[in-house]
Amino acid sequence: MSGKPSTEPTYRRRRQWSIAVGAALVVLLVFVVVYVYWQREIVGTRDYAGEGNGEVVLVRVEDGDTVSGLVPQLLEDNVVGSRSAIISAAEDAERLGQFNDLQAGYYALQQKMSAASALAALTDETRRLGVIDIPTGTALDDTVVVSGDPRIGILSMIASNSCREGLTDGLDSCVTVDQLHEAIATTDPVDLGVPDWAVTEVAALGADGRRIEGLISPGVHLFDPTAEPVEIIRQLLIASAEEYEGTGLVEMADNVGLTPYQVLTAASLVEREAPAGDFDKVARVILNRLAAGQMLQFDSTVNYDLDAQEVATTDEDRARETPWNTYAKEGLPDSPIASPGVEALQAVERPADGDWLYFVTIDQDGTTVFSSDYESHEVATAEAQANGVLDSDR
Repeated sequence: MSGKPSTEPTYRRRRQWSIAVGAALVVLLVFVVVYVYWQREIVGTRDYAGEGNGEVVLVRVEDGDTVSGLVPQLLEDNVVGSRSAIISAAEDAERLGQFNDLQAGYYALQQKMSAASALAALTDETRRLGVIDIPTGTALDDTVVVSGDPRIGILSMIASNSCREGLTDGLDSCVTVDQLHEAIATTDPVDLGVPDWAVTEVAALGADGRRIEGLISPGVHLFDPTAEPVEIIRQLLIASAEEYEGTGLVEMADNVGLTPYQVLTAASLVEREAPAGDFDKVARVILNRLAAGQMLQFDSTVNYDLDAQEVATTDEDRARETPWNTYAKEGLPDSPIASPGVEALQAVERPADGDWLYFVTIDQDGTTVFSSDYESHEVATAEAQANGVLDSDR
């Protein structure tokens, strides 16, 4: 017997579908509620305990950075548990007067640090890497001073600030002075970051590990301690070239009849030879001697290649032929002998007016006598000798 088809199966299927969809929506809603609760109440305020789990992380801080600006990096590297924790720690420290402004550098932290520990580490100078502060007149290599304290060179500064025992264990961030020398000696000057106005002169020095002498400027420099030696030198040379060129080095060189590299070289002599206040006069002596075709005969250029240095030099040392010794070669040294500061550069770019050809410091106070004839210079030199300025401790 035929009749109307039953709608029961269709109804049942629709009802089952509705129940399944409803159940799925309930599950989704529960997941969303749990997730939001987790993010707000647990992850959002989570703060790890202690000073970390031993996994070292280098956190980069730029000039002007704030704690809030570092939060994404700190969370990505799992240094702190939440934004709220580190911000609260910073606010508490500032309220108590215990917060110091962040200084640029790379700081050795660890994963899973408490917010208070992470904040303390970010303001701890002993955890700060990748920063060097180069005094004016510093050379690439360490300098042994007769009867005096040694002068730490730029390459040693880089090496000692690329890692720190006990803080960066497990990180491949240590570079040595030998590795830096090798990078300098074997890398094409252009690839090394040498500025255009110095490439020819640097290349002419061959595989000398000091051939970029003077091209890393004095002052504070930031470098990536995890970078390869070539990249570290490149970072420093590029930044230094910008600083040097900012003094008008390239534009002013023509005014004194020198190339920019020669200005840098002459400025390094001023830095090492001139007492404070007389930079522009010593610069004038250099330019006058060069113009007259007269040897410079500066003891600083003799000392540059000696294992131990002092003001007085010996006849034997002055007779040695080196690329720098201006007693044995005409003109300027083949390279700078140190990193000159802005004052020394500007002294060469804008020297004092005068016809001086000689100068000598005559007492321990740094009083310097400038002369235009050799006879007057001899009188001043005798006074310096009588005052013990030129005594030797060799």
